[in-house]
Formats: sequence, structure tokens, C-alpha cells
Amino acid sequence: MSLWKLRLSMLGTLAIIIGISTAFFAVLLEYLGSFNLISLAALIACFNIAQCLLGPYLINALYRVKEVGPSDSPRLYAMVERLSSRSGIKRPRLGIANIPIPNAFAYGSPIAGNRVAVTAGLLDTLEDEEVEAVLGH
Repeated sequence: MSLWKLRLSMLGTLAIIIGISTAFFAVLLEYLGSFNLISLAALIACFNIAQCLLGPYLINALYRVKEVGPSDSPRLYAMVERLSSRSGIKRPRLGIANIPIPNAFAYGSPIAGNRVAVTAGLLDTLEDEEVEAVLGH
């Protein structure tokens, strides 16, 4: 996928999120009897800013992600370091989610920084080469 297609799909996703939150808050304000455009705009702005700032911390709490360093998980840390340098990107913070379901995910915000997490289930299920392929994806 080219970079402009990626940016376009990210912009589309942002538009959908803002659209859904707009509809939700419009219905809520109408129900409360205080619907006006200024209240709606303020609620949407506050909600989306809070979501952007607090999202990574909520994900860490919900998935029980524990940040790890080179001494905690040297093989996994080396994989992320190698993939980051190969891709020419800054190494994201690495975490392990203590859940049995095999999964990996990337998340972050401008404030919290970039992060990548793998679950304990993924580490138990896959070989190192397969984990590196998942992280590279």
C-alpha cells in the first residue's frame, strides 16, 4: 500500500470516529434538552482529545501490558530493535500483555509515543522466527 493510500485510509477512519461521536453526542444533548452546536463541538473536541491522550494508558490497563526492556526479554527486545533499524523507524516501546490469546498490536499517541505489544499467548504459541514475522507485519 502506498503512503498516500495509507494516509487517506487513516483520514477516513478519523472521519468515521468523529462522525460516530458526533451522532452519539447529538442524540445525548437532544435527550438532555441542551442541544446546540457550540455544546456539540465542545463535547466532541474534549472527547477526541481525551481519547487521543488517554488511549494508550487505557489499552495498557485493559490488556495488562507490562513494558519490558532489554534485560526483561532480550530476544524480543532484539527483534524489535532489529526490525526498527531495518525499517528506518524509531524503536517503539515494547510491552507484553499478560493474556493467553495469541495477538500483537501497535498503538500510541503523540504524547505517549509509539508502542508495540505482544501477548503471552503469542509468545507461548509461536517460534521466535514467527514472532519476528508478526512484529514485522
